[in-house]
Amino acid sequence: MTTTAVNAIVIRPAEHADADALRRLAALDSARALTGRVLLAEVDGELRAALSTETGTSIADPFFRTAGLVALLEVEAKQEHRRRPARVLPLQPRANLRVA
Repeated sequence: MTTTAVNAIVIRPAEHADADALRRLAALDSARALTGRVLLAEVDGELRAALSTETGTSIADPFFRTAGLVALLEVEAKQEHRRRPARVLPLQPRANLRVA
């Protein structure tokens, strides 16, 4: 009988309290820290990857296999984008149209 290790993976939006962890992850990846709307991938409570939902830029811990985590973040970002309500802009009359 073989035993398989199961890791808990959590995908969640970043919060202000995650800023230091994001800076550390960016330093490990030799990248700039992500800003704006960011999704995080944690494995067993440890931050391993992050993705900006605004730019699509990702950062990841180079000491772990993270390609699958980044792919999960990309899927979640696409699903999040689809779930967001469409932005409705107010209708403005055109200058050359007469409004009765």
